[in-house]
Amino acid sequence: MDRITPRLDALREAGAQALALLLPVACGGCGLQGTALCGRCREALRPTPRRREIAGLSVWSGGAFDGARARAVRALKERGRTDLARALAPGLRAALRAAVAGCAGPVVVVPVPTSRGAMRRRGYRVPELLIRRAGMRPARLLVAARVTGDQRALDRAGRARNAAGSLRAGPAASGLRVVVVDDVLTTGSTLAEARRALEAAGATVVSAAVAADTPLRSENPRNHPGSR
Repeated sequence: MDRITPRLDALREAGAQALALLLPVACGGCGLQGTALCGRCREALRPTPRRREIAGLSVWSGGAFDGARARAVRALKERGRTDLARALAPGLRAALRAAVAGCAGPVVVVPVPTSRGAMRRRGYRVPELLIRRAGMRPARLLVAARVTGDQRALDRAGRARNAAGSLRAGPAASGLRVVVVDDVLTTGSTLAEARRALEAAGATVVSAAVAADTPLRSENPRNHPGSR
């Protein structure tokens, strides 16, 4: 697996981490003052791997997107709390291990790309940061083929239309065995599009992994910012 960590990304991430240290410390899971992550929330973030099937693709999750885990993901994505990536990483690591269990030969870990708008707002790529904190090496094989709308206000069908044709992969993906990684799974439309783009470029997508997943039966897109 190739490590692709451009210097600019590293500088942006370091800046975001420094800012987080300068701000008043509060638990990323419950808001308790004086600690970055309290013991109760740390326990709640322990990996509880789960599997969902999305159009024939097995997607493994580090745990349910609710409670402390959901709040920690939101803080990472919306409030610059890059320190919480380390606490969420064990869940993604467990999901990745389950995703590649039984696979013979090397498997490349490919993150879903971050939009330019999200990159400008945050200064870092959430899926890649989680992959690195989980001890893996992200391979940036997917890029945006077109601009998409905000997924949060869309229902399942709307998300599928929004994601369709939005990604592409280059010739470097040809012949590789791949596990696709994102931060949160809701309907699976983005992961399905990632799979389509990679397989169109000649890769084999063996599975997918996410830090957290939202059960479809309780889905409310407006309550899950950035989930896909």
